Amino acid sequence: MDEDFDMPPPEEMNDEEMGFADEAPVLKAGEEKEIGKEGLKKKLVKEGEGWDTPENGDEVEVHYTGTLLDGTKFDSSRDKGTPFKFTLGQGQVIRGWDLGIKTMKKGENAIFTIPPELAYGESGSPPTIPPNATLQFDVELLSWVSVKDICKDGGIFKKMLAEGEKWENPKDLDEVLVKYEARLEDGTVVSKSDGAEFTVKDGYFCPALAKAVKTMKKGEKVLLTVKPQYGFGEKGKPASGDEGAVPPNATLQITLELVSWKTVSEVTDDKKVIKKILKDGEGYDHPNDGAVVKVKLIGKLQDGTVFVRKGHDDGEESFEFKTDEEQVVEGLDRAVMKMKKGEVALLTIAPEYAFGPSDSQQELAVVPSNSTVYYELELVSFEKEKESWDMSTQEKIEAAGKKKEEGNALFKAGKYARASKRYEKAAKYIEYDSSFGEEEKKQAKAQKITCNLNNAACQLKFKDYKQAEKLCTKVLELDSRNVKALYRRAQAYINLADLDLAEFDIKKALEIDPDNRDVKLVYKTLKEKVKEYNRKDAKFYSNMFAKMNKLESHDTTKATKEAEPMSIDSKA
Repeated sequence: MDEDFDMPPPEEMNDEEMGFADEAPVLKAGEEKEIGKEGLKKKLVKEGEGWDTPENGDEVEVHYTGTLLDGTKFDSSRDKGTPFKFTLGQGQVIRGWDLGIKTMKKGENAIFTIPPELAYGESGSPPTIPPNATLQFDVELLSWVSVKDICKDGGIFKKMLAEGEKWENPKDLDEVLVKYEARLEDGTVVSKSDGAEFTVKDGYFCPALAKAVKTMKKGEKVLLTVKPQYGFGEKGKPASGDEGAVPPNATLQITLELVSWKTVSEVTDDKKVIKKILKDGEGYDHPNDGAVVKVKLIGKLQDGTVFVRKGHDDGEESFEFKTDEEQVVEGLDRAVMKMKKGEVALLTIAPEYAFGPSDSQQELAVVPSNSTVYYELELVSFEKEKESWDMSTQEKIEAAGKKKEEGNALFKAGKYARASKRYEKAAKYIEYDSSFGEEEKKQAKAQKITCNLNNAACQLKFKDYKQAEKLCTKVLELDSRNVKALYRRAQAYINLADLDLAEFDIKKALEIDPDNRDVKLVYKTLKEKVKEYNRKDAKFYSNMFAKMNKLESHDTTKATKEAEPMSIDSKA
C-alpha cells in the first residue's frame, strides 16, 4: 500500500484520479465533512490505525448497515454475521462506496451520507430503496489486501499475501532468491521451485517474475495474476523437463516469495568494477580517501586460480592498507571505500582497474596480462582520515599544506587525477575561514591560491577546460593580478574557442608582467588560432556565396526555359 505509481497524463485524468474526489478529509470523531464535490459526506465515528488507506484494485473487507434518511434499515452485514468483501474501484458496489471507503484507515468506523447520483439514482432498487433516495451507511473497514497493477497496463496484478521487511527493493543488477509456483487458471501446476536464483535484469521462467520482484521487499509473498503479454504470449510454451506446457494466450496464477537478494552495484561509472554484497555490513559509514583499512581477501583468476590470500590463515593478521595511496589495485581501492564495516563482498575487476596489459607476479601465482580478476573481500575495520569539521584551525591549515605537497609529488610523477584529488581536498580544508584569525586567513588565502592554480593545471592536462576556467576564476577572485591564473584561464578559453576572453586575459597578464615568456607564447598560439578561424570563416562564406550564385544561376535558367513559347510540330 506504500508503492508509488506513475501519474497519468493530465489530459487523461479526471477529478478522481487527481485525488480531488477521494482525498481523505481530516476529521475528529463526531465531525462530518464533504468528500469531493458530488455531495458525498463522511462522519467519523471511530478513528482507525496508522496512515494507510486502501487503493483502487485492493480487496477490502467491511461490516456495514444501510438505512434510508428516515432510519429505515434495508441491509446489514452485521445482521448476517459475515463481513462483506469486494474489490475497490471496480464498480462492484455503488460509486459512493468506492469513493468513500478509500478514505478510511484500518479499523475506522464512519457514516457515509450518499446522494442518489452516487447510489441507485432515479430508478432506486425496489422494493427496499425508493427512486432518488439519499442513503446512509454505517461502515467499519476491517482490513484489506493490497492488489497492484504493477505495470499500469493490466498485465500483472500483484495481490499481497504476506508483508515483507524494511523498505528496499531489488534492482536490475541484484541477484534474487525466490520460491514460486505457477498454475494455469484451471489449477494445473506448470512450474515450481523452492529456491530459484537469478539476476533481476536477466529474468527467470517468464517476464512477470523479474517485473514483480522489483516491487517486493525481503520476505514478501504475493499472488500474481499474469496476462499472456508477461507470460508466454500467443505461442505459449511446450512442456520440458519438470515444467508443464503453457497453452497459447494463457493467463497464469503465480505464487511468489522473495526469500532474499544480494545487492550488486557498479563501483565505477564505466561498469568495469562490480561489487556483489555477500554479507551486509554494520551502520552507514564508509572509509574515505586516506583511511586506514583492515581487510581479509582472496584474489582469484577466472579459472579459479588463487593468486593472493591475506588474513584468512590461523593467527594471520588482517591485511592493512591506506586508501588512495596505490597500495592495492585501483578497483580494490575504489570498492573498499563503498563498503561498511563487517561487509563481505565479491568484486569483479576488469584489467584496466587491476593489473593491466602486462603479466604480474603476485604472492601465489602470476596474473596474466589483460586479466579480469575476482576478489572475495571482507572489511574487518577502518579508521577514517580526519575530516575538516573535526579539526582545529591550525590543523586545517597544516592538513591543507600536507595535501598540497602530496599533490605536487603526484603531479611531478604524471599522476594528474590523484594530484587533482589532493589539491581539491586541501582547498576544502580551508574553504570556510570566517573563524580564522588574521594571520591564519593570510596563510589560508595563499594555500587556496596555490591549490586551485595547481588543480587548474591538472584540469588542463585532462582537457577539462570548463573546470580549469572555474578554478582560475576562483583564484582571480582572491588575487585579480595573478599572472598564472590569467595565463591558465587564457589557455582554457582558447580551447573553448572563447578567443576574445582569452585575448583579454593575455593582455592583462602582459600589462602586469610584460616579459613573461609563457604568456607571450600563449599569445602567439592565440594569434595563430585567430588566423585559422578567419581562414575557415573566409572559406565557409566563399563556399556559401558560390552555392548561392549557383542557385541563382539555376533559377534564372529555369525561369528562361519556362518563359519560352511552346514549339509547334510542323508535321502535324
